[in-house]
Amino acid sequence: MTSPSASGTGPAGGAAARARVLCDARDLAGSPPVPDGVVWKLAESGRQLDANVVRLAPGRRIETHTETQLDVLVLVVAGDGVLGPGPSGTPQPLAEGALVWLPHGAARGLTAGPAGLTYVTVHRRRPGMRIGTRPDS
Repeated sequence: MTSPSASGTGPAGGAAARARVLCDARDLAGSPPVPDGVVWKLAESGRQLDANVVRLAPGRRIETHTETQLDVLVLVVAGDGVLGPGPSGTPQPLAEGALVWLPHGAARGLTAGPAGLTYVTVHRRRPGMRIGTRPDS
């Protein structure tokens, strides 16, 4: 599910930008079970941010990886899990309401607990891919 179309609104569309409610993340978390993954994403034209609501089934995980370019904010809206490795290398428990900062360059991974895990991510929008010459050519 994506946010309602905002074609023609905001800075890129030429019309005045306006604030509005896009979704209820708690309602998405309580919807009938769907496959793991993104259950909502921000799709407005002209945006400077990307945002998603992601659901992980109980025991499922996002493998530990390092994002070199983007800081990411994660807000847990339902369920529980663990963030690992933490600053000390020890996994940190996550529960509903936890707000987590994942700075660029930091290793990150998430594991859903017995209730599953639903969370919102927000980060700067990545620029689109461009066709050009390879740097090594």
